[in-house]
Formats: sequence, C-alpha cells, structure tokens
Amino acid sequence: MKILIVAYSGKGHINPSLRFATRLLKMNVHVTFCTSLSVVQHIDNQTIPHNLTFAPFSDGHDAGKHPNTPLQQFISDFETHGACAVAQIIASATQPFDCLVYTTVIPWAARVAHSHNIKSVLLWCQSASILVSYYHYFNQHHSLLSSNNNNPTFPVNLPGLPPLTMADLPSFLLSSCPKDHKFLVPVLKDHIDVLKISPKILVNSVRELENESVEKLDFLPIGPLIPSDSPCIFEKADDDYYIQWLNTQAKSSVVYVSFGTIAAFGMEQMEEMASGLVEIGRPFLWVIRESEQFEKFSKVEELHKLGMIVRWCYQVEVLSHEAIGCVVMHCGWNSTVEVLVAGVPTVAFPQWSDQGMNAKMIEDVWKIGVRVRRREGDGVMEGEEMKRCVEMVMEDQEMKRNGEKWREVMREALKNGGPSTINLQTFLHDV
Repeated sequence: MKILIVAYSGKGHINPSLRFATRLLKMNVHVTFCTSLSVVQHIDNQTIPHNLTFAPFSDGHDAGKHPNTPLQQFISDFETHGACAVAQIIASATQPFDCLVYTTVIPWAARVAHSHNIKSVLLWCQSASILVSYYHYFNQHHSLLSSNNNNPTFPVNLPGLPPLTMADLPSFLLSSCPKDHKFLVPVLKDHIDVLKISPKILVNSVRELENESVEKLDFLPIGPLIPSDSPCIFEKADDDYYIQWLNTQAKSSVVYVSFGTIAAFGMEQMEEMASGLVEIGRPFLWVIRESEQFEKFSKVEELHKLGMIVRWCYQVEVLSHEAIGCVVMHCGWNSTVEVLVAGVPTVAFPQWSDQGMNAKMIEDVWKIGVRVRRREGDGVMEGEEMKRCVEMVMEDQEMKRNGEKWREVMREALKNGGPSTINLQTFLHDV
C-alpha cells in the first residue's frame, strides 16, 4: 500500500503528521511525506526512519515564515505552490498512490486528489469537537451562531457537543476575532464542503474523550499521536540539563509553564506570570522562547532561586517526569493530548483558535484542571490568579484521580487490540 501525506507547515500540523507516518511505516505501508522545504530542512536527520520518503516543495518561504509575513499570505503561498507540487508528485509516481491524507487548513489537497481519481482522507489536527462546531456553523445552525457571535455568554447547545457558550467556540467564529484572522473562515468552510467528496476523517483523539462528537461525523479516532521514534521537527536541545534538574526535585512539586510556539505575550503579562511564580513559591520549569526576557523581570533574583527557564524542552519527556505537579498552558490540541497522556493537572490559559474549547473540556468535561479568570478589560492573567489556580489543581485530589483515569484511557487506546490501533487498521482496510 502506498500513501501520500500532505501536511501544512505549521509545527502543530507537522508533528502529529510525522507521528502518523511513523505508525503507518510500522504497518508496512509505503509513505511519502509532502510539505514545504523549510520544514524538511529543520527535521533532525538522525530521527528519520530509513523508509520514509520526503517530497518537499518550495512555497516561497524556504527560510521559514518571516515574522512580518501575514499569516494569510503564508497560507496562500503554501496552497499556490503546494497544489502544483502535489499534482506533479501524483502524476510522476511510478506506482499510483492508494490514498492522499491531508491535514488541517489545506482542504485544497482533497480536490487535487479527487481530480486525479485518488481517495483522500482528512487528518484533523484538532479535536473532533472543534470540527463538529465548524460543521454546525456552516450548516443548519449558521444563523443562530452568527447572530450571537458578539454575545460571549450566549448558551450553545448543539448535537455532538457539550453545553457551551459562544466564548467557548473557536475564536475565528466570534466577532472579537482579529481582522487578520478572518480569512480563515472560508478556509474552514471549504474543509466542511470537501467532506462531500472525502467524508472520512482521522482525528488525533480517542472515542472516550469525545464520544458524542465522534458519532456526529465520520471520524476514526487514531490518537493519541504522541512521539515515540517519530522524526523531530524544531525540537532540539544542547543537552538534557533540565531533566537533570527535575531529577533533583521532589515528586509532584514542579510547576511546568509553557505556551507553545505561537503565543506571544507582552512584558506586562510576562511580569504577572513571573510575580505569580514567586508568590507560589514552588520550583518551576518555564519555557520562554525569548529567554532574554527573563533577565528583565523585576523579581529575577527570586526566580533564579526557585526554578529554571529554558528556551525549549522535550515536552512529552517533561510531562511524564514524576517531579511535575501541574502544567500552566495555552491548551493547543497537541499539548492537550500530551497532558492527557501524562495525566497532569492543568491550569488553562487559552489564547485563540481551538484553545478556548479545549480549556472548557479540561475544566468541565474531563475535569483535570481549571481555566484562569482574566482581568476585565485587557484579558491579563494576574499573578494572584495564577497562584490561585496552581494551588487549586496541585491540591485537588479529584483532578489527580481524573488525570490518572484519562492517562490509562489514552495509553490503552494504543495497545495491540486497543481502539485506536483497530481504527488505524480499519482505515488501511478501507483504503
């Protein structure tokens, strides 16, 4: 069997796609991985399975996304160059591909596959619940949702979803969405439209997490797509000094703080978080991409005594370390899955996109954490609020028990004979 994976170049899309590719290779599937040249150049060659074939293309940003390049332009360039590249890869293949698997924000790949009479399947890189919310928005519930998108407290009760408010829905559907993100709405609508020609959806989740959402659309949960021996993208460190430091800390004592690769905070918010960590008084491991910010904090000496700042860490390894007591995070889906696999109590500080709904699930559905209360007016998480939330989740025994429960559910899913393994076999059988 021969499968072509076409993955958007964002890290949140590349990592689960590579993990998916690795699992296919273990099942003796021939896999070709197509994405932008800038991504392939940053993959650690030592982690690439010898039987994984890369088919990179230039999207006009071979040095990676420049900070001043608008997201709309970047995604548009990826489509313009990618559609031609994928068509050429399909046409020039010595042996036809049996299926094309494409990721979030590139629905055009399904149309390219369809034009070449190749079956396509969506690998959705967010939760099933998020795609169901888009499905409702672009179908029979559009009028209800669009007419209330400026009312954050408006109750939302839709099939396949837990009870929500408008504020819990993806940020792109809300009136508060920044103008430079509005272009994604038609992209997401196209995702729903192409399900008519490509209805099957692979999702990085397990049925028990989102049973009603999984039933609503044609989902096959194949998660958790967590690192094992899959290739590493942009994940490199000089050594494991932070693991050595964690080894010196007491069990369940460390506060781990990380907000992914996209979220960027102003100095006021960073100062509030720094103040909160000092007030908490527990050891902490804080990932700050621009580590020079650390030395600008007013309480830098106290911070040095308490914890450690790193520019990058291998998150899955950190979350599984027995010293970690809780995580403060943005609730991106990949990080949420990794937290569930580790069973770590969570303080949720969502920023945009799907993160608000993920935070809602963490607090009210899976009950493994709490969502912070933002300061009215500017949405800042104050240090005192951070302290309140951290102390709550680190002391709440029910959250810890729920974390242990979901950890077992996630790990059972991947075992031989587990539901995610069976679903992946079903996908291959259908192909």
